[in-house]
Amino acid sequence: MPISAISMDESLAKLEKFKREVMQELKAPPELSVEDQLEIFRKMALIREFDTNVKELWKQNFIYGLAHAYLGAEAVAVGACTALKKGDFITSTHRGHGHVIAMGGDVNKMMSELMGKADGYCKGKGGSMHIASVDDGMLGATGIVGSGMPIAVGSALSAKVLKKDYVTVCFHGDGGTNQGIWHESLNLASTWNLPVIFLCENNQWAIAMQYEKASKNPVVADRAIGYGIPGVTVDGFNPFAVYSAVRDAAVRARKGDGPTLIEARYYRYIGHFVADDERYRDTTTNDPWAEQMDPLKRIREYLVSSGTANEAKVDAVYASAARDVQGAIEHAKAAPEPSPDTLYNDIYSPEFVQKFGGEL
Repeated sequence: MPISAISMDESLAKLEKFKREVMQELKAPPELSVEDQLEIFRKMALIREFDTNVKELWKQNFIYGLAHAYLGAEAVAVGACTALKKGDFITSTHRGHGHVIAMGGDVNKMMSELMGKADGYCKGKGGSMHIASVDDGMLGATGIVGSGMPIAVGSALSAKVLKKDYVTVCFHGDGGTNQGIWHESLNLASTWNLPVIFLCENNQWAIAMQYEKASKNPVVADRAIGYGIPGVTVDGFNPFAVYSAVRDAAVRARKGDGPTLIEARYYRYIGHFVADDERYRDTTTNDPWAEQMDPLKRIREYLVSSGTANEAKVDAVYASAARDVQGAIEHAKAAPEPSPDTLYNDIYSPEFVQKFGGEL
């Protein structure tokens, strides 16, 4: 293990600090029915099964390019998107599979997209880091850190100008908070009171850089004061905590009171991407974060202990999600490749192709 790598003792110390300062008790808000809670669990299970399989598929050369798993963050996307209404929008990141599923995306289309197949969300041309589905409220994932920020602000600006009731959630990571566009986006959105929610998924790692080594104040939510907007830190392993924060922020945004900065803090206990060797931390033993904070384990225990559902029901929901993902894998493997004559489709406008198509 390199000298600069984080030790297991350091990881344990960070975990204990998280428990003291951030961790929140799982308790479903009264407006969430039993069906709502089981749907939250189902979507979290879908994300877990989808991205668990993605790494193996990548190793088997079924998936091209890179892929970034959303494992451990399931509570953030599902909690946030459960608080949204039909017609609301989100912008995503390079780690966007969970966002699509949380918005109700089709895992068949997603898996086809990752395998570069013609029936994928972007007809096989976007791949893992560029899935978009406007009809589902997903304005697009992006491989460039922080680049979803101005898109979310633009979406919110259109809502205000057109006098529409929708809000936009801008998912971004802790690494993106030190990009110049982050400041520009928060400044403009707060100045104009735009209906946008900036949701920082603070997994405490910007690839191999610990967030506290890149920012003097490691509490992202504290930055909100500089823009005159609310800032709140929530337990990113807890879907109900994220749901409640986004619900309140959405109410505020729809009233015309402007943006909110939400920091959903969790911990990335897997590699940054499918080929990450994680040499920046001790991997010789099981990570205590995974053992003690796994959001799927926590919500399963809550559903059973609270009497919301018995173990058989919860296990059946998870098994159904696992079958859906296996079905998506088989679907994508059998799906057709894009035809070569569609290479330039959806890249240029129809008018441009009509005028210059012969020169392409």
